[in-house]
Amino acid sequence: MKRYSVIAGAVLLGLSGSCNEKSLDQLNPNAVTTDSYFTNDGQIQSAVNGIYGALQSTNLVAREWFFTEDLRSDDMAAGGGQLETPRNQLLTGSYDTGNALVGSVWTGAYRVIHRANVVIDKAAANASKLTATVSARAVGEAKFLRAWSYFELVSMWGGVPLYKNYVTSLDGSLPRSSEADVYAFVIADLKAAQSALPATYDASNLGRVTSGAATMLLARVYMQQGDYTNAKTELQKLISSNNYQLVSEYSDNFIEETEFNKESIWEINFLPSGGTFNWNGDADGASAGEETVRTQEYSAIGWRNIIPSNSLLNEFERPSKGDTKLDPRYAKSFYSSGDLYNNGQNTLTDAQQNGNSSVVAGTTQKVSWRKFSLMYKTNSSFLTGGINQRIMRYAETLLAMAECENELGNTASAVTYLNQVRARASVAMPAYPTTNYPVSNKDQVFRAIMHERRVELSGEEIRNRDILRWRKLGKLTTEPLSYFQKGKTELLPIPQQEIDNNPNIGVKGQNPGY
Repeated sequence: MKRYSVIAGAVLLGLSGSCNEKSLDQLNPNAVTTDSYFTNDGQIQSAVNGIYGALQSTNLVAREWFFTEDLRSDDMAAGGGQLETPRNQLLTGSYDTGNALVGSVWTGAYRVIHRANVVIDKAAANASKLTATVSARAVGEAKFLRAWSYFELVSMWGGVPLYKNYVTSLDGSLPRSSEADVYAFVIADLKAAQSALPATYDASNLGRVTSGAATMLLARVYMQQGDYTNAKTELQKLISSNNYQLVSEYSDNFIEETEFNKESIWEINFLPSGGTFNWNGDADGASAGEETVRTQEYSAIGWRNIIPSNSLLNEFERPSKGDTKLDPRYAKSFYSSGDLYNNGQNTLTDAQQNGNSSVVAGTTQKVSWRKFSLMYKTNSSFLTGGINQRIMRYAETLLAMAECENELGNTASAVTYLNQVRARASVAMPAYPTTNYPVSNKDQVFRAIMHERRVELSGEEIRNRDILRWRKLGKLTTEPLSYFQKGKTELLPIPQQEIDNNPNIGVKGQNPGY
């Protein structure tokens, strides 16, 4: 494992006549190898932490993952000319196989998969040296994180190489598996994780995946395949568990002080704001995963690289559209000029908001993202921050159950779940049916579901997956993306680096249209 270190040492010291090829080929006896590591509980747990580190990296949740998910949806618009070219390409549909974000998320997902495979394989190989309960939980966490990565890949790229064990050489590269095989593998991993993971953790382990997180992700997987029957079964487990509930204040899902509340099913943990950001895409180094650039990239007084799209802003109910009132989630999701921020000490102006304006209800104004922004407690701009990224929360569970019930013919039940979300104390929107959203039949209920998911979950990296699902299942009456090309845009291109380096994929293995 450390041949290079020994050879380099010999060169630096000078090669003597007694040095021969056999001596140069010796392993460093003091080096740690994969055979000598992973042999006790602490080591296997450290390896699991390394999987989370890869998930928190710049390639994934700290930066490129949320950009990729958001820019592939219709909820975003360019904040201005400062939006970097690879991001603008995703927003406008002009990306190709060399797009940097596409490559980053692909690499990040496979980094998570590789690290998860190491834990799973080594826990099995060293089972006799590990405490059974520690090993079982470690494998459960690894299988969940592997499943999450494969779900991201199969959702956006279709069939992908399916590595079930950790790879030690380039000779181990694989061709693409079918989409069905990838989904089957994800489902098996999540079922295993459900039984291996606890329902809750103590305060020192918050952020680790739970059985509830595995259940919610499994429901997402079933829904993405159009399997609403199995999805409903999983969602009912979460609802019946009584482990989750909607919090009274909607904004508590997006700020630092109320992380890990009762609505949170799984969130990616970042250290408290005020630290440093690690730009290493693979989350190597001591500062890996400390903070996220979300607040810097999206905030009104930050880079403001992307802003909410006009179609999203105008989706919210308001009196000018004939609705009873302005949906409170609008002001809780976005900042507009004139709003107070920094604990009410400052007033946001047009001049502070770099770039483009929006058109809301016929009025031109500057609107920016509020969710996951530190502006609620600071006047500083261009900050990285430690607000945890909420990946799954209970409101999504209820809205997903509404979709399942509607698809299974239970429209009245579907409406009940929608109204639970609208009845949140800080939202208190009128129950369906409303003037603009009648719910007398399946199609009308589905229109209300689409609306409710969009306004409740905006900017939470869910809209892209909704569009992909509804498009694939033939449920969209209009195409949300203006640049959409049938037979191409449904999937992202396999990154050029994979085409070049994996002979089992090559140009012939590329997705259509690229």
